[in-house]
Amino acid sequence: MASYNTPFEIHVHGEVPLREEVTFEQLQEALKPLWKYAGARSLAAAAESAYEEEPGIRFDVQKHLLQMCWTVPGDEDFRQALDEMCMGLNDLAQEGAPIEVTFYDADYDDEEEGADEEARDDFAMYFVGPTPASIMQVQRDLLVQDTIGLMERHFDGSELGEVVAAIDKLFAQRFDALVSSMQLGRPPRGMGGSPGGSSGHGGGGRKPRHLH
Repeated sequence: MASYNTPFEIHVHGEVPLREEVTFEQLQEALKPLWKYAGARSLAAAAESAYEEEPGIRFDVQKHLLQMCWTVPGDEDFRQALDEMCMGLNDLAQEGAPIEVTFYDADYDDEEEGADEEARDDFAMYFVGPTPASIMQVQRDLLVQDTIGLMERHFDGSELGEVVAAIDKLFAQRFDALVSSMQLGRPPRGMGGSPGGSSGHGGGGRKPRHLH
């Protein structure tokens, strides 16, 4: 798509462990929705970010790792490209992994005096993995981490076992519903939830860009 007059600068950030046998050609095909959106003819042509200080999209062959710290101009329709990318990466991933996506309002200037409107920034989490259980494990771990981090401002970590147990129960219930609807094999204890992305319009100021 054309990169002119696009309302957002979209930052994609994450690391996805890949199976050992995954080739660059397979990865290029899985990431095709991203590099085609950027108007490129190959992954290599689109791998550089819009910002020089960001590493862009990298395939670490030795570590079998996809690394993304990549910004592209775009619009809300980029979410479709993200959905398609996640479907492709599910087939290549060794384990579950989160991918952070931030939509920065390209027209907003937080240094402009007298600015009355808030930035149209948005933030979303996408999850990829070889199985629904692996995706849900990542979702559960992130939720526990965020919840404990928030509550430790007021409680000692040793007091929060019941909170973690309650989170596990909620995820187990969601996975039981998924097993019933899709006839999937039951995952190990503590896994649950549903695959996909989650998003939210932020309060409390703009989300800072990743620094490298």
